[in-house]
Amino acid sequence: MKTLVRAHAHGADDWWAWAMSARITSPRFLALVGTVVLWASAFPAIRVGIDCLGVAALSLLRLLIAAVALLAVAPFAKVRLPRRGDPPLITLCGATGMTAYQVLLNWGEVHVEAGTASLLIAIAPVFSVLLGSLFLDERLTRSIVIGSVVGLTGAAVVSLAEGTSGFSVAALVILAPALVQGVYHFASKPLLRHRTGLEVATYAMVAGTVFALPLVPAAWQAAVHAPAAAAYLGLLPSALGFVIWAYAVARLPLAVSTAALYLVPPVALVVSFVWLAEVPRPIALVGGAISVASVILISRHKQSHSPTDVPAVDGAEPAAQQAATLPAPSR
Repeated sequence: MKTLVRAHAHGADDWWAWAMSARITSPRFLALVGTVVLWASAFPAIRVGIDCLGVAALSLLRLLIAAVALLAVAPFAKVRLPRRGDPPLITLCGATGMTAYQVLLNWGEVHVEAGTASLLIAIAPVFSVLLGSLFLDERLTRSIVIGSVVGLTGAAVVSLAEGTSGFSVAALVILAPALVQGVYHFASKPLLRHRTGLEVATYAMVAGTVFALPLVPAAWQAAVHAPAAAAYLGLLPSALGFVIWAYAVARLPLAVSTAALYLVPPVALVVSFVWLAEVPRPIALVGGAISVASVILISRHKQSHSPTDVPAVDGAEPAAQQAATLPAPSR
């Protein structure tokens, strides 16, 4: 517990020191804020897109548009080709973190409000840590176990808030994309040891698009009348979001980048209220706060036990190397 307290204090000191020295109009600050807003806005945009396109078409179009955009940016961002041993992990990342995540999240938001979905997706790092403990020989500590239990409890509270009779199975469906995103976090860690976050995201997005091609027959008719929501989701939260996130984490302290991820659910609630007039139930806010607190507990503990020397990433700046230890953000 003392270690955890020191980690919190150290993170707060880093945040305060950076906040005092950074300019609000600096490119790195704007990139970080832009990333949070874009990823938060994805949740209400999905609700709009589903009404016009349906689950299959929206999933395919978003992946396809994002993959084309990232490939167009790749030469300018100096994105390198994968290494010979990378395809199996890239395949897993694409199938889970892109294809399955998009389909399951879109399907879940048919029944669950956008703000509620953002609260449930916030526990994805809990699954990532548990998988890492099982398959990557990462130590499963008491703080991680407690944080995981707290996170799942928060998800249960949010699900309780959504049910008209006290419980909603539909809300628990959103835990499926949180789980597959946790798999993506876990599978991307070995890749991030020698590739940047933008490179891994590009590989996974292209692979995910390939896996989504079977959706073409079901999506063809709807895609002819593609609304602006699909283009928005593909170009901004998916493509631009990853680009400016990579730019921000390469130039900011680790504590700042981590703290920014915790802002996505509350910002999503605000955007959903302004855009869709969604008003979250008080108990859902309590459950969301519990879930976010569990992720903070786990991530702070992992940072306090991380080695001083971060594994080198070819061509990456020191801060970008540290960012490899961060959980991949919700999109």
